[in-house]
Amino acid sequence: MSATRTSPLRVATDGWVVAKRNVIKIKRVPEILVFVLLSPIMFVLLFAYVFGGAIDAGAGLDYKEFLVGGIFAQTVVFGATFTGAGLAEDMQKGIIDRFRSLPMSRSAVLVGRTTSDIIYNVLSLIIMALTGLLVGWRIREGVLDALAAFALLILFAYAISWIMGYIGLLVPSVEVINNASFLVIMPLTFVSNAFVPLESFPSGLRTVVEWNPVSAVTQAVRELFGNTSAAVPVPDAWSIQNPVLYTLIWVVLILVVFVPLSVRQYRIASSR
Repeated sequence: MSATRTSPLRVATDGWVVAKRNVIKIKRVPEILVFVLLSPIMFVLLFAYVFGGAIDAGAGLDYKEFLVGGIFAQTVVFGATFTGAGLAEDMQKGIIDRFRSLPMSRSAVLVGRTTSDIIYNVLSLIIMALTGLLVGWRIREGVLDALAAFALLILFAYAISWIMGYIGLLVPSVEVINNASFLVIMPLTFVSNAFVPLESFPSGLRTVVEWNPVSAVTQAVRELFGNTSAAVPVPDAWSIQNPVLYTLIWVVLILVVFVPLSVRQYRIASSR
């Protein structure tokens, strides 16, 4: 393979072509987009009106404002499963073999898949933000802080996509990736402060929750949106006191580990 074909510019160009191919697939299967957009709405309404009445978010804090930051974090983590499912489907249907026959960078397949999932996540966040505004959620800080919150969510989602991409290349079918991702994502999101305050967890489990990266990104966006209360003290854990920095550390760590792992696994899987 020539140096030109593996240059970063070539990978980015080929990756963009693959990303457009993944987005165009929505025209043939629009139900995918419908369910992507309906899922966040369902979670906002379910927790706001069914479970919300039984959960105390803390003194001076409305549960709906507390909730939306957690739903944002959960949505982008769940959205990352499309990367794994998409790669597993392409492998299962032999589309990866077709890609191998084309004059394109192999890494472009992974770059394109993770990039197209950013578009899904942006659409989900827009729909969920509008739903949140309808149920009473408000942005109480400035526009720049709000944009920073959305950017942090997208960045975190992009990193998680590479984990799911790696898992998608390890498993033999879409059905397996759906179950495998469920085992990873459910503990990650529900053993966090996404839906209930940290104070509600028992002492031993609370330490796990405080250092869970989902708790950090949730706390970060709540602070950037102004959805916190001065009457509720911030826990002593460094991860929760510095949630933006802690989230960025996780993003870098995940990318450093899983980008090369995913590229290596893609080469192994596509050469079988």
